[in-house]
Amino acid sequence: MAAKKKSKASKPPSNSTATESSKDEGFSMPSIDSNLPMTSYISVVGVHTTLLAFTAVFLPRTSFLGDLDSPVELTSQDKPQHPFLNALTTNPTSTLACLCTGSMLVQGWWGGWMRHWWIDATTTGTKEERKREKSILESRKLKVMVIACATTIVASFALHGVLVLFGAPITSFIFKTYLLALLVSVLAVFPPAYIFGAPLPGNGTKAVVVRWTWVRLFAEFSTRNAVERAVVYPVIGTIVGCWTGVIPIALDWDRPWQAWPLTPAFGALGGYILASITALTVNAMKYLEHQHMLSSQANYQKTK
Repeated sequence: MAAKKKSKASKPPSNSTATESSKDEGFSMPSIDSNLPMTSYISVVGVHTTLLAFTAVFLPRTSFLGDLDSPVELTSQDKPQHPFLNALTTNPTSTLACLCTGSMLVQGWWGGWMRHWWIDATTTGTKEERKREKSILESRKLKVMVIACATTIVASFALHGVLVLFGAPITSFIFKTYLLALLVSVLAVFPPAYIFGAPLPGNGTKAVVVRWTWVRLFAEFSTRNAVERAVVYPVIGTIVGCWTGVIPIALDWDRPWQAWPLTPAFGALGGYILASITALTVNAMKYLEHQHMLSSQANYQKTK
């Protein structure tokens, strides 16, 4: 009997209780085995990508922002173009402003869901400890939102400089180039800044862990769980889509939709949507694989 008690006491803890976390002011890193609630995740991704597609195709057709651009030069208006594109290409500045405005609203909604799931994945301990830690993190939502927005604005100026270094006009189309930088920043910088925290300077445990999380995710591209994949893949898709979208501008077709910076902007949105669907597919496959493994283990225990 004593031997049985000793064996039971020496049994190694499960992954959920053995996971070590780095905490400072309610901050913790997630376990590698944490998963998203797939049912909710699938529905939220569906709504999210649909809203982004609506923002890209239909929001610029409204006139709530007014005419922010000067009349388009007629050098390319004599070229054939599908009538569906006219509303998107007539005033590129207004189109970019609509894309930025809609993306801000959609990304704020998306970030709220992802941050909630991230908190669920990072909190550890007993039920009461998890509840208390979640309450602390949720109470800081407004502060985290303000910091994430400030980080997005700062990143937009940095991205503007990067775009100029990569060939964007320096003295002309400055506002259009900045709107493109702001759009990319809203898509690629705001969600991780709101979910994981902004990589701010400092020597505190939380600041160091956040900075190294950004390095691991966006320099090493090392994702450890479904939440990180759902955030990192769209960031990569945004950058690749924006880069690819520049290619049509160099062609000598002289079409209205080739006006700077329409194709990079729509390329960024398209890349984000495709990458988000890719992340959903990968997470679903890993979830099904995990469920199959659990089912196999259960069947093995029954037959043993």
